[in-house]
Amino acid sequence: MDLNAAFDDYQKTVDAAPEQVALARERRDIFSDALRAEGDVVEVFGSGSLRRSTQLKPVHDVDLIVVFDQEQHTDWGSPGTSSQDALDHVRKRVNTLLGETNGTVDQLVRLGRTRDRAVKCFIDPPEQDDAFTVDVMPALRQPDNTLQLPSTRQGEWNTADPEYLIRAVQLRQEKWSCFRPMVRVLKLWRHGVPTKVKSLVIEVLALECLPVDKNRPEALKAFFTAAAVEIGYGVEDPAGHCGAIQPDLDVAALRSALENARDLAKRACAAAADDAAQVWQELLGEDSPVPEEKKTTQAVAVVGPTLLRPRPVKDAPQG
Repeated sequence: MDLNAAFDDYQKTVDAAPEQVALARERRDIFSDALRAEGDVVEVFGSGSLRRSTQLKPVHDVDLIVVFDQEQHTDWGSPGTSSQDALDHVRKRVNTLLGETNGTVDQLVRLGRTRDRAVKCFIDPPEQDDAFTVDVMPALRQPDNTLQLPSTRQGEWNTADPEYLIRAVQLRQEKWSCFRPMVRVLKLWRHGVPTKVKSLVIEVLALECLPVDKNRPEALKAFFTAAAVEIGYGVEDPAGHCGAIQPDLDVAALRSALENARDLAKRACAAAADDAAQVWQELLGEDSPVPEEKKTTQAVAVVGPTLLRPRPVKDAPQG
C-alpha cells in the first residue's frame, strides 16, 4: 500500500471539518469586532489552538484576548479584587454588545460565566454536550510586550506571552507543511494515555521534539523517541514566564506511554509497508493507516486514541 496516501486519509479523520473551523472563526470575529470598537480596548486577538491551527475536532471553544488601556483602568493589575473587577467588566460589556436578548451588535451569547482568567460565553445552551463557547480574557500590555493576565483564584495578575507560542508554531509550519497536522495527530494520541495530559503539553513537546526534515512516519518515531527523554520532570511554558504547564501531570505515566509509542513507531518504520500499517494502527488507533483487507477487530493498545475522555477546561495563561 501507499503509506503516504494512507497517512493523508488518516489525517482527514483527525482534522475538524473546514466548515466547522470556519464557523468557529466567524463567531470569534464577531466578538473581536464588537470588543475592538470599545473605547477602553487597545487590541483584540485570538489565542489558543484555533489561532495556532492545532485544534482537534470538534471545535467547541475559542480563546480571545482583549487588551485594555490601563490608563482607563488604573487599579487593574494590582493584587486583590482587580482580577474579578476586570472579568466583571468584560462580562457586562459582552452582555451589552452580544447578549442574546439585548445585544447592540449581535444577539449571540446566552450566558456569560466568570472563570479564573476569562469569561466563558455560551453560544449554545450551557447544558448541551460540547456547547460552543468563546472564552474572553482581559489583559494589560506591558512595556516588554508581555501581557498581564488576571487570576481570581490567586487574587493577582500573572505575566504571560501567549503570542510566543503562536509565533513558534507558525515558524515550524513554514519549515514543514505537516507540522500542524502532526501536532493534531499527537494531540489525539494523548487521549489514550492512561492519565490526564493537557493538549498544550503535547504541543510544547512537539515544538521541542518533532523534527521538520523527515517524512511523517520517521518524524513520529523521532518525536516519541525524543519526547520520552524530554518529558523529564514535566513541561514548562516555552516563553519562560508561567512555569509548569500542568503541575499535576503524572510524568511517569506519560513517559511510559511515550516509550511504548516509541517502540511501536520503531517497529512500524522498520516493517514492510502493509505490516507497518498494522503497527501504526496499534499505535494511533483504529482509524490510522491500514489496508482495508487487513483491518482487525482487536482492541487498540492503550497508547491509541480510542480511550476518549472529556477535554479538560484549560485556564493556564500559556495557551
